[in-house]
Amino acid sequence: MDQERPVRLTHMSANLEMVVVLAAGEGTRMKSSTPKVLHEVAGRTLVGHVLKAVDSLKPKHVRVVVGAGREAVEAHLAQVAPGVTTVFQERRGGTGHATQLALAGTNISGTILILAGDTPMLTGQSLQELLKLHHAGGFTASVLTAEHPDPTGYGRIVRGDDGSLLRIVEERDADDFVKAIYEVNSGVYAFDAKALTGAIGKLSTDNSQGELYLTDVIEILRNEGGTIAAALIEDFIEILGVNDRVQLAESAALLRDRINEEFMRAGVTIVDPTTTWIDATAEIASDVTIYPGTAILGSSKIATGAIIGPRTTLESCTVLAGAKIVESNCINATIGKDAQVGPYSYLRKDTVLGTGAKAGAFVEMKNAKVGDGSKVPHLSYVGDATIGEGTNIGAATIFVNYDGVEKHHTTVGDHVRIGSDSMLVAPVSIGDGAYTAAGSVITEDVPPGAMGVARGKQRNVLGWVMRKRSGTQSAKAAARHSDEKKG
Repeated sequence: MDQERPVRLTHMSANLEMVVVLAAGEGTRMKSSTPKVLHEVAGRTLVGHVLKAVDSLKPKHVRVVVGAGREAVEAHLAQVAPGVTTVFQERRGGTGHATQLALAGTNISGTILILAGDTPMLTGQSLQELLKLHHAGGFTASVLTAEHPDPTGYGRIVRGDDGSLLRIVEERDADDFVKAIYEVNSGVYAFDAKALTGAIGKLSTDNSQGELYLTDVIEILRNEGGTIAAALIEDFIEILGVNDRVQLAESAALLRDRINEEFMRAGVTIVDPTTTWIDATAEIASDVTIYPGTAILGSSKIATGAIIGPRTTLESCTVLAGAKIVESNCINATIGKDAQVGPYSYLRKDTVLGTGAKAGAFVEMKNAKVGDGSKVPHLSYVGDATIGEGTNIGAATIFVNYDGVEKHHTTVGDHVRIGSDSMLVAPVSIGDGAYTAAGSVITEDVPPGAMGVARGKQRNVLGWVMRKRSGTQSAKAAARHSDEKKG
């Protein structure tokens, strides 16, 4: 971060008294019933990313100005940042009007930081640097700026011959000369609280939009003898706002790249970063390997040595050391140490795989606890079940947990062998060391060490095909076999 004006070493309180987040916009260009600031990228809403950056500053008070979709925004804030205070802007009168509402009824000193609620790339580090410059120079106001290669839509920074900030001109009010300026306003400001409170009431609606612009406070303060700093951020990407779905996708891709780079520098192997999407809320240890087409979402935690992907989605899962998950979808599941999942497995909420356990190809599990070393190798559904240690569930086994009204539980003991194509009709229990015969429909408990057999005795009806399917290829094949025996 740079600033054109020399830093003055006069004293100003370093106290960050309040942060104001402006999040009342209609967001009409999003063309969505969801308020703009509640659209998500990288595991957080737009306003959630901003509040995360603000949290590192440890302000005394945080006020979020809400408007469009008030109820939904307030409900979300109550979940992700219960300590903030919301201020309702019923009539959208501009950023200056929103700031007036946020300051109403306050009598504070120190520093106020104001920023927009739709800038998900902004980092706490950049905000800290802005405040450091603001306090060290004793400025009345400090504005974070950036040189944007395409400044269309942004307010322009107009500097004097000495490089000092003269004013900020919104694009709608700019002439061709001002529009040619590449330095733009980020919408992030640090103000001396007393000075801001005195100036905010002097704003006028004499502009193309008939609104109160917070940017006009800069010129008011300057005319009153205040000192203004323009702090140029090194990377303009941080100040990018989101106004439509195109910019939302751009921000998502930029955050993806930032997150992936941080993990790779921390020792995570990401084979193809462009197809790997990791939420900012995920935790991944070093020496994890992630293959292409993988998404790691929510509060997922992945321990060292795990191998994830390709084409795998983990949502709020815990993956322990050495586990391997291939081409699978897991939600709110725990995959134990050295466990294996996939390919094409679907682990749903409250599934827990023990150490060395396996959920193989085309296996679905829900609310299932699978003990250490137990295997469900392929083509099975395990719902509402507890499976002990060292047990093998044969191919195409179904845990029949739903009777049409209620869900029921199945318990399978240690070192059990469930024959292929078995149906375990809950509630039922299979004792330690027991077996079930292939093709059985088990409706009663199987004691430890017993073999559960529940299938009809086979009966062969001789000559049926010749009588009932005469003239078919099957009948002809059977006839040839009969003739060969006779010959």
